Order: sequence, then C-alpha cells, then structure tokens
Amino acid sequence: MKRAVTLVALCALIALGVVAWPHLKKDFSSTSSTTSTTAASAQYVAPLSGLVDPTGASKSRPAMTVKIENTPDALPQWGVDQADVVYEEIVNGGITRLAAVFNSQVPTKIGPVRSVRPTDTQVVWPLGGLFVYSGGAQYAVDSIETAPVKLIDESSAGSAMFRDTTLQAPHNLFASAAGLFAFGGTPTPPPALFQYSTKKLSRRDPKVNSFTVNFPSIYPVTWTWDTTTQSWDRTLFGKADVTGTGVRESPKTVVVMFVNYYGELGADNSYANLQGSGNVEVFEQGREITGTWSRGPSKSDIIQYTTSSGKPLTMTPGQTWVELADVGESVNVTS
Repeated sequence: MKRAVTLVALCALIALGVVAWPHLKKDFSSTSSTTSTTAASAQYVAPLSGLVDPTGASKSRPAMTVKIENTPDALPQWGVDQADVVYEEIVNGGITRLAAVFNSQVPTKIGPVRSVRPTDTQVVWPLGGLFVYSGGAQYAVDSIETAPVKLIDESSAGSAMFRDTTLQAPHNLFASAAGLFAFGGTPTPPPALFQYSTKKLSRRDPKVNSFTVNFPSIYPVTWTWDTTTQSWDRTLFGKADVTGTGVRESPKTVVVMFVNYYGELGADNSYANLQGSGNVEVFEQGREITGTWSRGPSKSDIIQYTTSSGKPLTMTPGQTWVELADVGESVNVTS
C-alpha cells in the first residue's frame, strides 16, 4: 500500500514538472526548439521591403502608388521615408517627380500629391493596387486608365485627401494612407519587385563613399553612405533631404536603371520605357554592383536584375529607391 502511494505521488510530481527524468527533459527541450523554429518561420515578410512585418497587416493590403511633387516648392515632402519603394522619374520640363509605393507602412500624411505621367503606367502595371494622383493632362490620364489599378484622384478621394491652407496651391495637396487603403485594391498582398538578401557583399565589389545621379537641370541627386545607419543619405538642391517629420531620406538600396525615354526628354508626352533591357548600377552596403535589368514583353512582367556574371542581383531588405535615369545620363562615383 505504501509503495502504491509513493508511485502516485511520484507521478503527480512528474506531471507538475518538479521531477523530470533525463529523457523527459531532452524531449521537452526538443519540443521547445521546434516551436521556436516554427514561430520564426511563420513570420510574415512584407513583399515590397523584404522586412519582417510583425503584425502581418501588409499581407491584407495592396500596393498603393502615390505621385509626389519633387520641386523646391514642394519641400519638405511627407511620408516618403515610409514608402517601401520610391521611383524617381523625369517628367515634362526636365524636372523629376516621385512615384512612392506603400504597403508595409501607413503614414498619416503623404505629399504633396501631384499629377500622373505616362511613365507611371509602366511602373504600376505589375503591382496593381491603388494609384493616387491629383489629376493630369488627358494623354496621361488615358495612359494610366489602361493599367490594372484603382484610380483615386482629388475629385474621388473624399476625406482621404486634403489641402493644407497654410501652403500655396498646387503644392498643398496631401493624403492619408489609412483613408486611401480603405478604397481596397487588388492583388493583396502585391507581388515582390526584388529579391532580397542579408548576405554581406563581396569585398571585390567597389566601395563607394557617395555618388551623384545626374538628372537634368537642377535635379541631380547625391547619395552619401552613412556608416551608422548603413543607408544612403539623400541630398537634393544642395541640401540634406529631410521630410516634414524631420527624418532624413536614407534608403538601404539605390538602384540606378538606365532607360530610354520615348519622345524628346522632358517633353509633355515623353515616358521611360521599362520594357526590354538595359544597364543598372545598384548601390547597397556602401558598395556598387553593376549589371543589367530586363523585363519580358508583357507589362505585367516583373523587372529582373542580374549581375555582370549573370547571377540574380539581390537587394538589402528595407526601403529601395529606383532612379529612372536616361541612357544619356551619367553617375559620378566617389570612393
């Protein structure tokens, strides 16, 4: 009888974890490790940044591309630092304009929002989702209406767009990301535009201290490697490019694509042709990698990036800027 009581008590202690045989302890450790590995592998990675999205909210959101003014009168810009991808394109008059793509973050204020251009059609075609703009000339509106996106302009945005009366029009139109995402849009989530890798670059890749993309007129932009943030600080119009919230524009990767602008560069109906192939210079981790970009015959095809040796060219997770430079332009690099 005494032995039976002892066995019952021992079983109770084992169940409470007070007593554990060596093989039971090993089993518990193995289970814990498996659970941790499963949890880690279940983390959702935002498709347009390559970063883990701890909330997974970006999985249920489309891509949202917002046209943003880039003139001296437009500064400071709002929300650009929270975009996953930013395209910088040459538009009429030789000025540059931004197409900022949002998915993983939801800024309260984005802008100044400006008009559509024909290049935007080729940018957004693989992404779908929402396209946000102030309006535009008929030829540009006709172009974007052919793309598989839901269009939102000032006349249809409702409270999701607003004018800042302390600023002068047309540089005072802004948007709320939450209000815009409420319009829906497909697909959700959007497809990834790049392949990402956290692997350190080869020491054979040239080190770069800074480089300048020579856009026309007053629009050349300089990027300087910040060893502290491990990102590229942006300088525009000879000044540090700082947002309205005081954040320095400083993406992890800058991709310079050399493209053909159809029509006379800077003309009203000119646009960057993103079909075909061309040269590319990618700046990340304080280094430069040269290669090529290519895109299939369909506008819905994702642009592929390869190194000069033909291997896939991967990007560092985080924000990526894509500079759509004309084939006749140059990049000055300082080591």
